[in-house]
Amino acid sequence: MVKVIMHGCNGKMGQVISGLIAADPDMELVAGIDARDDGHNPYPVFTDIAKCDVAADCIIDFSAAVAVDKLLNYCVEKKIPCVLCTTGLSEAQLAKVDEAAKKVAILKSANMSLGINLMLKLLKEAAGVLAPAGFDIEIVEKHHNLKLDAPSGTALALADSINEEFDNEYEYVYDRSTRRERRPKKEIGISAVRGGTIVGDHDVIFAGADEVVTFSHTAYSKAVFGKGAVQAAKFLAGKPAGMYNMSNVIDAAM
Repeated sequence: MVKVIMHGCNGKMGQVISGLIAADPDMELVAGIDARDDGHNPYPVFTDIAKCDVAADCIIDFSAAVAVDKLLNYCVEKKIPCVLCTTGLSEAQLAKVDEAAKKVAILKSANMSLGINLMLKLLKEAAGVLAPAGFDIEIVEKHHNLKLDAPSGTALALADSINEEFDNEYEYVYDRSTRRERRPKKEIGISAVRGGTIVGDHDVIFAGADEVVTFSHTAYSKAVFGKGAVQAAKFLAGKPAGMYNMSNVIDAAM
């Protein structure tokens, strides 16, 4: 039985994951952390993570960037592995994640879906063939109108996956409104759309002469991310200190 603390338990993803864990006979949600406690959860909720005294095998985090520093401090102090899903972290926070991973197991992923993580692998191969042949690379991501950060962490992860194939030679461009010049070859354009209730839509476009190749992923509900987070928590429980990702989870399941 894997005992889990849900960090950000009253958010939309926190509630999705709470339901998934409740239906999983191999897991138990023993506590939640959230800025508010409206008393409707069937487990204790702490508004201050430092006051959480419930033993657990893993923490799943879907919160806000402002809460991540205290989360990392808690995980290191209590030696509890963490599935870190919050996006929009600052450079200083990313450095703190790396430091924490030296002392406790951290699984960090901008997107927990199996499909996106498979797409990350496929893009490397595609970029290795298409970019040298002169194809331009553009990424368009679409999310609901309540999402705070832009571009999405997933869009950046997709760009990073491509860029790693070329020793990070590509520049990321988020706005061309001030430019009056032809598009340089060594750039990846990243555009963000915010509207309605779009759960998550990512297109990676390879645009060449007379042909276009597009890799697309569409999430129709938040459950796809929650299922991945639950699988990641099962994988991470009991693991030694280090930085892990969803590729590790996928490889372990094969």
